[in-house]
Amino acid sequence: MADYILAIDQGTTSSRAIVFDKKGSIVSVGQKEHEQIMPRPGWVEHDPREIWRNVQEVIGLALSRADLTRHHIAAVGITNQRETTVVWDRKTGEPVYNAIVWQDTRTQDIVDEIAGDEGTDRFKEIVGLPLATYFAGTKIRWILENVEGARERAEAGDLAFGTTDAWVLWNLTGGTDGGVHVTDVTNASRTLFMDLETLEWRDDILEEFGVPKSMMPEIRSSSEIYGHAEDSSLLRETPIAGILGDQQAATFGQAAFQAGESKNTYGTGNFLIFQTGEEIVHSKNGLLTTVGYKLGDQPTRYALEGSIAVTGSLIQWLRDQLGIISDAPEVEELAKQVDDNGGVYVVPAFSGLFAPYWRPDARGAILGLTRYATKNHIARAALEAVAYQSRDVLDAVNADAGVDLAELKVDGGMVANDTLMQFQADVLGVPVVRPVVAETTALGAAYAAGLAVGFWAGLDDLSANWQEDRRWEPQMDAAERERLLRQWRKAIEKSMGWVDEDVA
Repeated sequence: MADYILAIDQGTTSSRAIVFDKKGSIVSVGQKEHEQIMPRPGWVEHDPREIWRNVQEVIGLALSRADLTRHHIAAVGITNQRETTVVWDRKTGEPVYNAIVWQDTRTQDIVDEIAGDEGTDRFKEIVGLPLATYFAGTKIRWILENVEGARERAEAGDLAFGTTDAWVLWNLTGGTDGGVHVTDVTNASRTLFMDLETLEWRDDILEEFGVPKSMMPEIRSSSEIYGHAEDSSLLRETPIAGILGDQQAATFGQAAFQAGESKNTYGTGNFLIFQTGEEIVHSKNGLLTTVGYKLGDQPTRYALEGSIAVTGSLIQWLRDQLGIISDAPEVEELAKQVDDNGGVYVVPAFSGLFAPYWRPDARGAILGLTRYATKNHIARAALEAVAYQSRDVLDAVNADAGVDLAELKVDGGMVANDTLMQFQADVLGVPVVRPVVAETTALGAAYAAGLAVGFWAGLDDLSANWQEDRRWEPQMDAAERERLLRQWRKAIEKSMGWVDEDVA
């Protein structure tokens, strides 16, 4: 009996397969990290072949841990790190280069060239995005220009592009033997190439970037049957029926479906999404306009998004590069040993500053150091930086929407950190609410797939599944909040203008 949905969550640091039941509860999980390849400052890559191997392995782990087979799975949903770019050969199935990760900043020269005299907002009214290294379009252009023979092969129709959802789907449905080359509207809206109104690739923008249209996947809705798992897969003949980019998936998993509802995901980066319904709202305060979701033939739902590049990866940096902690939970232990940040502020602009500043010339900084400062203060300042950045984005959302948010729904790995969540409530001045199922990214993909095959009847079923786990109320005095925010904004300003012609 097909009583479950399996979600594949292909994330920035790991790939997971999670089995959910009809109540949206987790039945089993398989997870495996992949290598973070950083050949030069500002360059971040993944091996697409390693990702695909890991996806196959975690599917097996999730099924075996719950003693399930493909016959128990009604459908599969896919969610993914969005802008990360894979280009592969249709005939051999081999990537022509490593995946270039969304955090990668190597394409700034391409951004500057295409922006020209018209500036980085050149295509923003059409695609909802400023020209930035963050998005997939410049990464495709870089591969075509820098990998020997790539442009010729692309123009001959031999190369395919996809964000990692499309790469996983293509392989899962047969690869070189009939693999389906499709992406959904949410991922397509992160390339710089999709018209938000028509949901189609813009020929003129593709031409401006020098990207052959033949490379591009077909754009489909977020909830429909795209194909079935190939015969050699453990999921043989199971329909693949949902795709949502990770942040849209998390919003969907939070049952934030209607205009005015929002969530903030605490992952490798932080991403706040505010639903605007069927209306396309163009931000005046540094936010992105993106597709929220589209269910089959139903109208497209849009959203505003505040994207923060470095939050969870800041904690990884403390662990892997500085050695201040041995595992992620230890950062909270260190932070709790001091009453405050000791005047220390960490601005984690490792990839420049994303929303709402969009300053590629910024770089990471630790400020306010005195002999009094210890690693405990730095750990606390790192956690606080996550909350400050989210406050900056929420201020922009409030300004664009014209209505102050009453509470913030949160999810992602870092919401297990009680110290961070309390400080987040304090610095926002509104309650922070965590759901029972914090793995809302995978849950959102499962929901999209389940809706497509009738596993759930509609959005009301999904809303009924959402349950509150914990709520943090703000406790900080308003004057203290404003003092801390004033210091934070001084720190932000100090991080800007670092990159120039002589400094990368």
